[in-house]
Amino acid sequence: MVTMQDVAERAGVTKQTVSNVITGRVAVRPTTAARVRAAIEELGYTPNLVARSLATGSTRTVGFFVPTVAGAFYGEMVEEVEDVLEEAGHHLLLCTTRLDGERARRHLAGLTSRSVDALLIAGDQDLLGHLPLLSDARFPVVLCAWETEAPDRFPVVTIDYERAGYLAGRHLRELGHRRVAVLASPAHTARVAGFRRAFAADGLTVSDDAVRYAAAPTPAGGFAAAEALLATDPGVTALFTTHDVLALGALEAARAAGRSVPHDLSLIGQDISEVLLTHPALTTVSIPKREMARQATELLLRALTKTGTPANSVQLMRPELIVRGSTAPPAG
Repeated sequence: MVTMQDVAERAGVTKQTVSNVITGRVAVRPTTAARVRAAIEELGYTPNLVARSLATGSTRTVGFFVPTVAGAFYGEMVEEVEDVLEEAGHHLLLCTTRLDGERARRHLAGLTSRSVDALLIAGDQDLLGHLPLLSDARFPVVLCAWETEAPDRFPVVTIDYERAGYLAGRHLRELGHRRVAVLASPAHTARVAGFRRAFAADGLTVSDDAVRYAAAPTPAGGFAAAEALLATDPGVTALFTTHDVLALGALEAARAAGRSVPHDLSLIGQDISEVLLTHPALTTVSIPKREMARQATELLLRALTKTGTPANSVQLMRPELIVRGSTAPPAG
């Protein structure tokens, strides 16, 4: 096994100089650092991360909580976070809650020890009640993709979800739709509120009966909710789904009910990559998820160097309406 002493001898420096180059704790002349890095490359030296963490008090590891990696939304966020961390010389420790509150509690309790240097938490489902577990954490914490009211203690980088719902509602309202409905996940309260606000601008009310909640954030959940809705309220001319996986199921439910999209039923969702495969192509409110993930990770890294923003800061990313083929004025 190649040792740090081997690298020092090859580069013609002391072992301490090699350590300084690797950890970055002490400045080393560029020409000397270049010789050390060349020796590391030539010998194939890999630092002992355990010994290094004991010596520096840093693991250079960032924990990342997500509900799931089964879909594209959080999957793309994980890729972006990993890229940013890799650029900064950090490693990613990924934890999935799988919408299980007890599983989330166990993971959070385990991370309150010094096993990570920082923690990024995406999505607020089943987590809000467990955040007090982090009250004694000695590392920075940043929240992202947060839809409910954000805790004051932690900085947040998230989407303006209320505006996302408003953009969807305004688009359908401007097309002339008045009999509208919403398929939502229970946590998407801000999107539903924004959708209602868009119709309230014309003095119209989206009733509670017009808002249906899917049993699961899956295409099957969207299909079941849309099927029940179309059976009980066939006069609906437009449907907003707060998640595009619900829209995929709703599209199939419309076909099963003999409703043509968009001639008989306009359909609008929120951005996930699978929508590119639908026919017709789905009108959607696009969410800048990769940019959100990058900004949240960069905020976390700045906090590690004591130059981050105040703990109660909130950054809102703006969604964008993308009109495709699944929306049109109501027939007649």
